[in-house]
Amino acid sequence: MQRRILLLITDLQIGGTPTVVRELAVRLHDDPDFDIHVVCLSRPGPVADQLRQRGVPVTTLNAGCRADARVVFRLIRLIYRENIDTVFSFLIHANAVAAMASLLVRDVRFFQSIQTTQPEPRWHWAVQHTIQNRAERIIVPSESVKEAAIQWAGVPPDKVLVIPNAVEMNGHPAARQQGSGKRIGFIGRLDPIKRIADLIQALGLLEAVFTLDIFGDGDERVRIQETIATLNLQDRITMHGTIERPAEALAKIDVLVLPSEAEGFGLVLIEAMAAGVPVIGTNVSGIRDVIEDCVSGLLVPVSNPPALAMAIRRVAGNLLLREKLILGGKARVRGLYDWAVVLQQYRMVLS
Repeated sequence: MQRRILLLITDLQIGGTPTVVRELAVRLHDDPDFDIHVVCLSRPGPVADQLRQRGVPVTTLNAGCRADARVVFRLIRLIYRENIDTVFSFLIHANAVAAMASLLVRDVRFFQSIQTTQPEPRWHWAVQHTIQNRAERIIVPSESVKEAAIQWAGVPPDKVLVIPNAVEMNGHPAARQQGSGKRIGFIGRLDPIKRIADLIQALGLLEAVFTLDIFGDGDERVRIQETIATLNLQDRITMHGTIERPAEALAKIDVLVLPSEAEGFGLVLIEAMAAGVPVIGTNVSGIRDVIEDCVSGLLVPVSNPPALAMAIRRVAGNLLLREKLILGGKARVRGLYDWAVVLQQYRMVLS
């Protein structure tokens, strides 16, 4: 029997979770056992266009604000109109809307996804605690998120299922010309939790031959620009803004650095590994689920620019280490995070 699945997300702007939804939707859409419909509460954005180009239907519920209860009834009408039998929601606002809809529909399975380990805002976890009983399973991308869901949302351990985020290993070049290790890159949302200022300060501790490319946009943009100006690093740092595909950025850098204080997973890490770019990350929840220190990347203490600078210098100054991290990263992706592996896990749950 073909499953008619609705994937529900808050928005479809460029970002980690919208990327996860896009890639899952496209692959399930290509599978005759599934009929897929992607729905966002508001702000469809570029990812909606990418989905439509691949033939995946996208609907916007046009929420006026986060507390717009009308989206619940719009979702219910859509469920009945499209004969949906499974709703899989991502992130707290979509999870809450799906939970409310579940009170008013019958014969529909509901799954929820949590993608973060951020402790704040606490009310998110309080809401998740209240609504988790409306889902058949809670799906998370890492053991760190599982621990957070159990501890902060009170989700029963046997209800949480870890299915990691994934990349298409065959979608990256088989070989990549190694650089000098001196072109540092950051890819992601410009958000305080990413601690991009730590990376900028680390660059200031390195020799002038090291440069930094920042790909992404967000609320921290002005503050980051002020930090760059204060440290007089304008000639060594380029801010590129939002990019639709990480491959564009990964082709321009020698090493990817993710200096966050917390991550649910760190999708960009496995995208870099698959592309043959060595990675450096902070030793925090989410990131240490992905990086094996000194095997598939380097881990450093959080909020420690000197340690970041030292790790970058190690990668740049040691060709054998770079080669080891590249090979280790590719092996880790191939074994754990390739869509060829991960899609089967989703199929087993959603079938």
